[in-house]
Amino acid sequence: MIEITNIHRQLGGIPILRGASLTVGGGEVSVLLGPSGSGKTTLLRTVNGLEQFEQGTVRIGDLELAPLEQRKHVLSAVRKRVGMVFQQFHLFPHLSVLQNVTEAPRRVGRMPVDQANQMATELLRRVGLESKSHARPTTLSGGQQQRVAIVRALAMSPDVILFDEPTSALDPKMTAEVCSVIQDLAREGQTMLVVTHAIEFARRVGHTLHVMHQGRIIESGPAEQVLESPQHPSTREYLAESCVLGNQPAKPYNAT
Repeated sequence: MIEITNIHRQLGGIPILRGASLTVGGGEVSVLLGPSGSGKTTLLRTVNGLEQFEQGTVRIGDLELAPLEQRKHVLSAVRKRVGMVFQQFHLFPHLSVLQNVTEAPRRVGRMPVDQANQMATELLRRVGLESKSHARPTTLSGGQQQRVAIVRALAMSPDVILFDEPTSALDPKMTAEVCSVIQDLAREGQTMLVVTHAIEFARRVGHTLHVMHQGRIIESGPAEQVLESPQHPSTREYLAESCVLGNQPAKPYNAT
């Protein structure tokens, strides 16, 4: 579903991505781990064209984004098929929850208002927020706002959903709420690519983990394999530092 090949990206002459490559199969939940500044969010944002790149290719199904892609029809097609959930929710504060969810289907998808409202109400019911449909986002908890953001992405029936640190602004209870929604989507076969620093969150939601370091993917594999038996020295260092910061995996990895 996603194929990222040899992506290079510079900012102000400083390399951010240095030949990053990964693939995400249909129905797979892939997680990008790595220290701050390793290029995770930049790589994620190349998938829907929010970040340009100087070398390499990004494919989403049969669509391809090339270096410095400027053809609007390609970007438009990609963004209709790739949903995005941001760290800080980015809900429209002047619109109700229902209006936030129906905005894109109505304006971009030309869906009739009644049909859009019915669809949005059903999606909100799935995440336990039907009763909040007429509330403003500022009246909701962080976990509720993030669930609305996920529903907003789902409303366009995307092939892929990208998550940029979806739990970093949430407390443990709210994190569990969001984790539950992502796990439900995974069981339904939704393809997802998730950036996170949270090791336990990655363990719970990820089928495949990709570890980034200095703009490259240095290690990939099943979640338990990467967390319990990391092969690359930088992966072992990153996991050890995560433990020191209190982000300790449930079981210590085998460093031997």
